[in-house]
Amino acid sequence: MNSGFLTTHVLDTGRGMPAADLAISLYRLEGSEQIHICDMRTNDDGRTDTPILPKGSFAAGRYMLVFQAGAYLEAHYDDLPEPKFLDEVPIIFGMADAQSHYHVPLLLSPYGYSTYRGS
Repeated sequence: MNSGFLTTHVLDTGRGMPAADLAISLYRLEGSEQIHICDMRTNDDGRTDTPILPKGSFAAGRYMLVFQAGAYLEAHYDDLPEPKFLDEVPIIFGMADAQSHYHVPLLLSPYGYSTYRGS
């Protein structure tokens, strides 16, 4: 059985704190098809309560996390223009090792974001 799993952590760099209650969707990408796997929300620490893709469900392949940044930013920033600069933030990435922990964090502000493979 595969022992790999996928997690995330979202930090609001504009406010200097975890991004709580941010909606996230996970998709598996197969060719041009996007297969919806799950929807989750971040907790008070900016993490999901359980792995987004837990052991047993994990499989190597191409995936996309979609962070609903616009709704989160709108709830926490009063002076955003309309339309917002950031709305949905899709991150497409590959997971090659079915035995590894993949961590895809998001550093978010109203006008930018970054990600990396974390630990």
